[in-house]
Amino acid sequence: MLFASIPSPEQGSLNLGPIPLRGYALAIILGIVVAVWLGNRRYVARGGKPGLITDIALWAVPFGIVGGRIYHVLSDWQIYFGPDGRGFAAALRIWDGGLGIWGAVAFGALGAWIAARRHHVALPPIADAIAPGIALAQAIGRWGNWFNQELFGRPTDLPWGLEISPARRPAGYEEFETFHPTFLYESLWLVGVAVVVIWADRRFTLGHGRAFALYVLLYTAGRVWIEALRIDPVNSVAGVRLNVWTSIIVGLGALVYLIWSARTRPGREVLEQPSGEASEARAAGPD
Repeated sequence: MLFASIPSPEQGSLNLGPIPLRGYALAIILGIVVAVWLGNRRYVARGGKPGLITDIALWAVPFGIVGGRIYHVLSDWQIYFGPDGRGFAAALRIWDGGLGIWGAVAFGALGAWIAARRHHVALPPIADAIAPGIALAQAIGRWGNWFNQELFGRPTDLPWGLEISPARRPAGYEEFETFHPTFLYESLWLVGVAVVVIWADRRFTLGHGRAFALYVLLYTAGRVWIEALRIDPVNSVAGVRLNVWTSIIVGLGALVYLIWSARTRPGREVLEQPSGEASEARAAGPD
């Protein structure tokens, strides 16, 4: 067997002297750094201004974090405001875990749009440049769930089952010791998404937001089957988890946009520099 099981950390933070460094926060920060670095490289390779993605991130990242938390709290409101809920203060403790990707992407896009307007540049090329970086950021950020021992799947006796401490096991699953490591499944899936988006961008010279739409389509396809494995209590519609419905709807929207955009706006757009000088993006994709 490749593994006997995957152990979970005994605690979700590392102590640097008197300062606790929470694993969830570290994973999110590292993911952001990777996304900005890769996004800058890809945007410059398309003919964009160096450093612009960093400037965009100064708006997009805070908006995304706030939006992700809002979505999480609203979609799982009973955890905080239902009977025996954790209360308003817990809803603000983002380091305890809980960022909804849909809110993060929606609010992050709003922040990016505001920043793009301020810099007088178009948003679709920026979205295409940062798409694989966002996937990698999510892949890294998912390890925060490992630190917090949260959002795992059904019990399993597979050799890569995730060990969960008794205090973290949901009601009704107290006798089980190992569970599907859905954080790992999603992390690996997202690395694959990033690779496919980079390859497709090179192969088909994607533009006008199509690289970003491809990322959304591939991510939602994976999220559907991974979400179906999870056992954490969430709101559902017609017996199906809310995030599954959201993934299906958003994924179909991305697919429709890909088809429509390819037919109406083939090729890749010309980037307008903030200085007003236009530079045509390379026909070949970036590294």
